[in-house]
Amino acid sequence: MTGGTGPAGSAGPAIRVLIVDDQPLVRRGLSLILSPVPGLDVVGEAEDGEQAVAAALRLRPDVVVMDIRMPVLDGVGATQRLARDLPGCRVLALSTFDMDEYVVAALRAGAHGFLPKDVSPEDLAAAIRTVHAGEAVVAPRLLTRLISTYVRAPVAAAVPAPPVLATAELTPREVEVWRLIATGLDNAAISLALDISQSTVKNYITSIFGKLDVRDRAQAVIAAYESGLVTARTGGDQAGQGT
Repeated sequence: MTGGTGPAGSAGPAIRVLIVDDQPLVRRGLSLILSPVPGLDVVGEAEDGEQAVAAALRLRPDVVVMDIRMPVLDGVGATQRLARDLPGCRVLALSTFDMDEYVVAALRAGAHGFLPKDVSPEDLAAAIRTVHAGEAVVAPRLLTRLISTYVRAPVAAAVPAPPVLATAELTPREVEVWRLIATGLDNAAISLALDISQSTVKNYITSIFGKLDVRDRAQAVIAAYESGLVTARTGGDQAGQGT
């Protein structure tokens, strides 16, 4: 555990991180990786979802790094409970490649992003900062495969069906921005592609999120695949991060 301060050049408090994984070596490894990072403070660990919820309510972390496959209560169930009981806490889900469908379920449950477990220490730290800021993190190499395989699959018992989306309310320009979000472009790239300012892009995204009733970029990407707006062939191989 550490008692860190904010990032260099920042007077703000450190981001409080709770690590959740059923494997002690993984928890220890993540703690050793994150504890020395300026601006991050590892405040606790938990080995299953029940412990994670209890620890989060007690420790009030800013970000929970959440494994998906765990005994007692898995990461999806724990994420859902945290979204309900501790909405200010952000969840960053970690997954192995053979359990992608659970990551989609975690996003629906309220996670702000997902990464593969072999993510680099630098990318993990950056992702924690991103989700703490209220933005979404989607790993580039997982995005297209994960969503095209599981979100549009006709049989996905582990993943509940999404609500009907009010896509008819979107303007043609909003639909185009939504499509570009789903193909993995960030705000700067969307601004360049449509020849509009980044502030205008942000305004469009705020409107899109409201009309689709989605919380963040990750959920907007899922909604785009589920609605048929994009498919595996039209989806990009890039990450969608930020709003």
